[in-house]
Amino acid sequence: MTGKYAFVTGGTKGIGMMIARGLLQAGARVVVSSRTADACAEAQRLLSEFGDVQAIPADLSRYDECQRLADLVTADSERLDILVNNAGVMWREPLETFPAEAWDTVIDLNLKSPFWLVQALLPALRRTGTADDPARIINIGSIAGGIHVAQAPNYSYASSKAAIHQLTRVLARELGPQHVTVNAVAPGVFPSQMMAATIDAIGDTIAEKTPLRRIGRDDDMAGIAVFLASRAGSYVTGTIIPIDGGIATTATGT
Repeated sequence: MTGKYAFVTGGTKGIGMMIARGLLQAGARVVVSSRTADACAEAQRLLSEFGDVQAIPADLSRYDECQRLADLVTADSERLDILVNNAGVMWREPLETFPAEAWDTVIDLNLKSPFWLVQALLPALRRTGTADDPARIINIGSIAGGIHVAQAPNYSYASSKAAIHQLTRVLARELGPQHVTVNAVAPGVFPSQMMAATIDAIGDTIAEKTPLRRIGRDDDMAGIAVFLASRAGSYVTGTIIPIDGGIATTATGT
């Protein structure tokens, strides 16, 4: 992937950093984003070991910030090879007390933001994509998004991820003729800030009930992203790929 240019939202920690690191190791130049300048500075320090990386702070739950960030990403190049929509948030609360705020906060970042960024960055993706080597959009969904029902009360999160899966298919159909592929990765349990409490509480139980008897590792996530973004994935579009050790696809998980 030498010479490719990628943008990973939420790329300063967790799954986003796993993907950013994988793309860097494969030879791409990568921009990552996060809400805070401190997180961006630390991520840039850590990821610079693997390649050419830049980190830019932005609050992607806001339309104007998505536009601003898109302008910055394309400031020194009007071309973009890979867009990874990873930034997201989860809200767990019982049904009886689940607040209206939990819908607005989650939907704005998990669903609206990826759409806004596709709108803003599509011209740059179109300039890059060809019939033999399309530009790539990779959305990060979840097995909780219509593939598997988690026990946690995550009503807005599960709904937002089911929606991003369907948005992926809709965009794939529209953008395929424009030489842009659109796919979604649906992770199971991976080490991240979002999943830290769950892993601490029942990580061993989850691993025992997973067909592959473990939770996800950094290279598992990096590998699927590199596959979709490289020549190997150039004929794949409109897919939702569970990366979960078999939890959802075999219905054996917790």
